[in-house]
Amino acid sequence: MRKRIIIIGATSAMAERCARLWLAEGPADFVLVGRDLAKTERVAMDLRVRDPKAGIRALAADFRDPAGIRALADCLWSQGAPDLVLIAHGLLPDQQACQIDLSSCEEALLVNGVSPALFAEAFAGHMERTGGGTLVLIGSIAGDRGRKTNYVYGAGKGLLTRYAQGLQHRLAATGVAVVLILPGPTDTPMTAHLKGQGGLGMADVDAVARAIVAGVAKKLPVCYVPGKWAVIMMVIRHLPRFIFNKLNI
Repeated sequence: MRKRIIIIGATSAMAERCARLWLAEGPADFVLVGRDLAKTERVAMDLRVRDPKAGIRALAADFRDPAGIRALADCLWSQGAPDLVLIAHGLLPDQQACQIDLSSCEEALLVNGVSPALFAEAFAGHMERTGGGTLVLIGSIAGDRGRKTNYVYGAGKGLLTRYAQGLQHRLAATGVAVVLILPGPTDTPMTAHLKGQGGLGMADVDAVARAIVAGVAKKLPVCYVPGKWAVIMMVIRHLPRFIFNKLNI
């Protein structure tokens, strides 16, 4: 049986690698949604080369338009219930720029938190009515505790974490799986400007994608990738404030 997979934010390096892995698992059709149609089409072309028999469509959408998000989700659902919806878009802003320019701050909060939650909400209602499917949200470990170096980004991702927890609670008695992925720093184009900063320890994006695909297959409620971050962030979350405030992180 062919799987039907919808990816929101398909130009994300993590999303693209996940799509390749899902395509390699067996017959699948994809709807790829991005903000830039040309970039999204390049991802679609790569997947078509890998499997010419796969049905792969590229679409553009305004990720900040609630009415447009609702219309897109309704339209895609009317064409057939997906087995899996991956919501992967986001951006890594400059913290100092966000502190100075409130437009940059607003964009970071919207794109990293509000927009993914709106997409999830638009699909969740359909999934709840049919009682099946897997909804995957890519958050970040940055949402576990606010830190001075990236708290605007972390606030957006923290919103997404709380949203996912509530959605999981809402859908607990249904057949719908909600999977929250919490990656640590990963070597992607989005983090290219951070290379060379000591101690960051960026993970390989292909290894991260494999961990995401494995976590989705198991329908884990929360999946830290790499797994070491579950322990690291547990420690950071529970550090007393007087200790935490002395750390330059």
